[in-house]
Amino acid sequence: MSDKAKLKVVLCWHMHQPQYQDLMSGQYQLPWTYLHATKDYIDMAAHLRAVPGAKAVVNFAPVLLEQIDDYARQIRAFLHEGVPIRDALLSALANPVLPQEPTARMTLAEACVRANESRLIAPYPQFQLLADMVRWYRRHPEGLMYVSEAFLADLIVWYHLAWMGETTRRQDERVAKLIEKQSGYTLDDRRHLLQIICEQLSSVIGDYRQLAEQGQVELSMTPYAHPIMPLLLDINSAAEAMPNVELPTSGQYPGGEERVRWHIVEGLRTFEHYFGIRPKGCWPSEGSVSAPTLNVLGDHGFTWAASGETVLANSLRSSEGGEVDGTKRWLHRPYAVESSDVACFFRDDGLSDSIGFKYADWHADDAVADFVHHLENIGEACADTRHDCVVSVILDGENAWEYYPNNGYYFLSALYTALADHPHIELTTFSEVLESVEARPLAQMTAGSWVFGTFSTWIGDADKNRGWEMLFDAKKTFDRLVAEGRLAGERLERATRQLAVCEGSDWCWWFGDYNPANSVSAFERLYRLHLANLYQLMGEPPPEYLAHTFTHGGGSPATGGVMRQGQAQHA
Repeated sequence: MSDKAKLKVVLCWHMHQPQYQDLMSGQYQLPWTYLHATKDYIDMAAHLRAVPGAKAVVNFAPVLLEQIDDYARQIRAFLHEGVPIRDALLSALANPVLPQEPTARMTLAEACVRANESRLIAPYPQFQLLADMVRWYRRHPEGLMYVSEAFLADLIVWYHLAWMGETTRRQDERVAKLIEKQSGYTLDDRRHLLQIICEQLSSVIGDYRQLAEQGQVELSMTPYAHPIMPLLLDINSAAEAMPNVELPTSGQYPGGEERVRWHIVEGLRTFEHYFGIRPKGCWPSEGSVSAPTLNVLGDHGFTWAASGETVLANSLRSSEGGEVDGTKRWLHRPYAVESSDVACFFRDDGLSDSIGFKYADWHADDAVADFVHHLENIGEACADTRHDCVVSVILDGENAWEYYPNNGYYFLSALYTALADHPHIELTTFSEVLESVEARPLAQMTAGSWVFGTFSTWIGDADKNRGWEMLFDAKKTFDRLVAEGRLAGERLERATRQLAVCEGSDWCWWFGDYNPANSVSAFERLYRLHLANLYQLMGEPPPEYLAHTFTHGGGSPATGGVMRQGQAQHA
């Protein structure tokens, strides 16, 4: 690689969990927000601090920020005032009295083995022993009457120790002592572990705020509850990349543009509350873009957005004289649709998917060497235009690491060090790129997402369309009650926020038979709960269909269904 100009590389990590809290009762239905915070958000911040020359873009969904803050407040209230924690697992960790009834014991035990066995359970022989016993009880439920509280206490402690970040395990002596103890955990041990979790949840947002103030991180956001904005604006946009798609029979989403703007405005308000700054950039939910979406983002002051490689390829093919060749010279630069001032960056699918799906089973040094080698090849291919060349590596910042040894510790440490020290690579941010690189004009934008360049993950089959139709029904009821003056004041405000939760992308993501049955069941049930809560907040009886399961899974895709791999290969 020539030394004339450094190749600009942006690592963008998207941190997102949907609303797991039942907003009516305050009870969390699934624990993934706080578990990912203690394992992944803490670790990523620590890796960046450890390499001062490293930079990254970190994108947060505002609904995630609210949940992290709420968890921290709940645990502090429990520790200082005895206020019950509204999360089943955390409550069990803190509760002196563990379940006695066999079914309740099995429910707790099953919850404590929901983890990647080879990476989070097997490395700890004592945890593996406990997990093996859970499997035995699954086959022999009559044995549950002999389960002791000591067994459940050890199991729940080990579960939370396994979900600690690797940097915490290495740096916090209290955690190291708990791991060293192996078994016989007391109530005092459990409360100490809860205190550690509280400290982490209380600090994680501040950690990223500090990294942003130091210039190591550019913070960006997704609209409030992670909606698929192009489909809310125009459901027919799904046909731009999928001409034969079968859409829901309900027509356009009522008041879609108003709802999109609500998610953006509320997202900005929440983001500024926690970080004290207004973001310049937006990772639209699932990288879902369309020309109208970019126009709306521009109206609210965003200067950049990002999407998937195939979205750009489809857009270039649709444009007169559009060029898509194997060198990918067309990919590694920002673009701006002629009708918008928002620059759009596009994910290098090959490099991003290698981190998300491929490198987990590699030796960290080999994986980083391979990654850097591809970047060097891109630099050579763009030698004559390297000052305008930027490689966008964009992926989920949380789920992949469960499939790496030691939560990706060795890979991320080596990756940041190698890129920060490379003489011909410059780690940068999207906003910094735009200070020196002008976006190339793009005649039109073909609507799509980072997954296959389409919206097929969220719409187009019977179960996904049924999910949309349920949402349409609720929104029409919402609009009717507002128009009649029967929904106003605080009740309107609560219903509006509940509607936003129902508009999130995560529900339809899981609907369909290619996803694991357990995950589909959990998210389908939660979606129906959120919709039922919306009707109750509106003062209307929930429809009968919300009492019945409407989709079942049965697949076992890569990384447990949490991500779907794109189709592009390495440059």
